[in-house]
Amino acid sequence: MDETSPPPVVVAVGSDGAGRAALDFAVDEAVRAGCGVHLLHVAPAFVHGPDSILVTSPEVQERGRRVLDEAFRVARRVVPPTTALTADLGVGPVVESLRETTRGARMVVVQHRDLSRVHRLVSRSVTNSLGAHLRVPVVAVPSTWSPGHAPGQEPRVTVGVDVPVRSERVLRAAVAEAAGRGASLHALHAWRLTGMYDGGVTSRAQVQELAERAADEIRQALGAAGVDAMQVRATVGTRRGSPAEVLVEASGSSDLLVLGRHDPLVPLGSHLGPVARGVLHEARCPVLLVDPHDSTHRRGRLGT
Repeated sequence: MDETSPPPVVVAVGSDGAGRAALDFAVDEAVRAGCGVHLLHVAPAFVHGPDSILVTSPEVQERGRRVLDEAFRVARRVVPPTTALTADLGVGPVVESLRETTRGARMVVVQHRDLSRVHRLVSRSVTNSLGAHLRVPVVAVPSTWSPGHAPGQEPRVTVGVDVPVRSERVLRAAVAEAAGRGASLHALHAWRLTGMYDGGVTSRAQVQELAERAADEIRQALGAAGVDAMQVRATVGTRRGSPAEVLVEASGSSDLLVLGRHDPLVPLGSHLGPVARGVLHEARCPVLLVDPHDSTHRRGRLGT
């Protein structure tokens, strides 16, 4: 990637090529940001011996080159002539290679498919790993998604809010996305009590108090995230129920769903989080995963 140009939108090209849904999303994002689209395919390699030597075969590299060339031909028909299109072939462990080679990207876009259970588990492991370990924002695009709106439907960005006081950077990312798209922003907090308290023991008044308190905290956090300064029309919603199920339902009326990665207390924990894992492959719109402790998500200045 050219370091003198604006950070590009990177499309992670899988073994079956670049999906049209991922390309459509990447093109829309690149046109808005005034940057290029960069295709990146990694030919897999494995570590061999005590010296950790990466081993790959000429046949694997040649297949990788064919996959990338075909993806480039497809992208050339989608990417506008005024938008730069580049491509690169990497060799190595897929997730680790993408993490190293996308440090300067605006975002990484990956497409996932609705496959059989066995294939879905494999696909999920790759997409989840990218979402968990890449330090730049990652967008997972369903293969069934296409840009556009139903007649009379305004563009909407939905952001899932867990703990409002710890969600400022996730909210800033969502505000920036809504402003860039000319969309409204819906901040959604879903919650449920555990054990016997979720079975009706808690009074309706207490439940209402919890919901109102959460909504007030979200409004304050939105103000701190610059929603008024960016002139973004925002609404706040609180729902009692499974956060993953509530967010998946909201994705049906959203152009983009923004979620924060999990910040585990132990280094070996999952950086994706149970809610994000639950939403990632069931959402009906693209899902943008951002680091809640990463201040680099600003439109046009990602990774700098």
